[in-house]
Amino acid sequence: MAGNPVDLFIIGGGVNGCGIARDAAGRGLSVTLAEQGDLAQGTSSASTKLFHGGLRYLEYLELRLVHEALAEREVLLQAMPHIARPMRFVLPLHPQMRFEPTSPVSRLAGLAMPWLRGRRPGWMIRAGLFLYDHLGGRRLLPGTRALDLRCDPAGRELKADFARAYEYSDCWVDDARLVLLNARDAQARGATILTRCKVLEAHREGDLWRIETEAGAYFARALINAAGPWVGGVIRDTIHIPSRDGVRLVRGSHIVTRKLFDHDHAYFFQGRDGRICFAIPYECDFTLIGTTDQDHQGAPDAPICTEAEQDYLCAFASEYFARPVTRADIVWTFSGVRPLFDDGASSATAATRDYVLRLDDDGAPLLNIFGGKITTYRRLAQAALAKLASRFPHMAGDWTAGVPLPGGEFAVAEVADLREALCGDYPFLSMPWAARLLRTYGSEARTILGQATSAADLGCDFGATLTEAEIRWQIEREWARTAEDVLWRRTKLGLRLSPDQVAAVAAFMAEAREG
Repeated sequence: MAGNPVDLFIIGGGVNGCGIARDAAGRGLSVTLAEQGDLAQGTSSASTKLFHGGLRYLEYLELRLVHEALAEREVLLQAMPHIARPMRFVLPLHPQMRFEPTSPVSRLAGLAMPWLRGRRPGWMIRAGLFLYDHLGGRRLLPGTRALDLRCDPAGRELKADFARAYEYSDCWVDDARLVLLNARDAQARGATILTRCKVLEAHREGDLWRIETEAGAYFARALINAAGPWVGGVIRDTIHIPSRDGVRLVRGSHIVTRKLFDHDHAYFFQGRDGRICFAIPYECDFTLIGTTDQDHQGAPDAPICTEAEQDYLCAFASEYFARPVTRADIVWTFSGVRPLFDDGASSATAATRDYVLRLDDDGAPLLNIFGGKITTYRRLAQAALAKLASRFPHMAGDWTAGVPLPGGEFAVAEVADLREALCGDYPFLSMPWAARLLRTYGSEARTILGQATSAADLGCDFGATLTEAEIRWQIEREWARTAEDVLWRRTKLGLRLSPDQVAAVAAFMAEAREG
């Protein structure tokens, strides 16, 4: 509330806002962050769940972005081995696979080798993967290798047309928990995190910002607009400052189906139109397929995966899988709006995924954040604070590389041993239950389980291993207030609970709020 000004006030509780809050608090700055809904309620919980370099961005010659993202994969993996893990991707080869026609490499290849007629030949894909292996200084993740799909398990569910493939490395991550853990660590380092607190107005008063929120007024020495898809609206309608910078809203939709294959590799599929699509093992019993790239019209609130997008993703996957993927296989869909910097690209696919930071220092500084990927959120935070360094000479230097997020204080290679130890110390846990707790909470799973000697000691059983003890942890430590917060962001157990069980969670959350 109004009183002594803080150093930074951040608008937006997505990955960029929470990443900046954590970094700034760790440097000794005073920080307040306000999010109009739940943490990660928008774009940051609707990604393809990958820490990746962006293999296809090589075709757009976004070498700085790819280099930074590739270098970050292993830094992030070591800081959060509970919510991130290495994953191998299988890229099947087919002579009909083509470039996206507007990409720079497509145009250059067309001029130099017109006989290719837009095709992506296998040797060119291998050259791109060689660059992908070496551009980021890979140390932990294995490099690319060739596969014979006729005898490799990864070829079992694919059409017989696909005989060869390349296999390369990237990482999977739980995007919503990534945001949440950054917010928790920011709070532990002194930041104030306000959820369900919309910023109504902000204006300069002398050398400070006055920020009016639903919870009252705040003062800050600098204001950061990390509102994601709402960044343009905040500039225009909340701060009322003219800006030439624009945001391009691009909708990325995904479908989740029943499990389509039994191995733990993901697929990187190339389309005849030059687009790409992933099929990724998801939550043990499901497959995640996405994403689309569609310019999004209208407000960014509650985007949906349209029927046309569902049909597109089913048809795309069916080009590869021997058994066609249909809408009957879909158990859930989700969609997010990416706030890309409007660089005038001819298509949503071609628009840059790189982040752009714009500083308005005509008085108390305002920093507007455009774009960004979850893979580069930590580097974006460092760059944002570098922009403000002259205003805060007492601010400490970069510190987040290699510093674990809450629950991640162990090595990547220790996950299996920790799971077995958890089962040994809590014999009532099944192996899948222990694995889920470890992948969600890491070392803090033991704090949730406490002194329990039986499942009954954890309170009400809501189904699918979700207990009262776990929900209370989310309420007390993770800002959870609704059943949606619990079932679709802190966990993905909404995929497993019946309508009656969901209703029971909702009733418990309502009672907890009233209490």
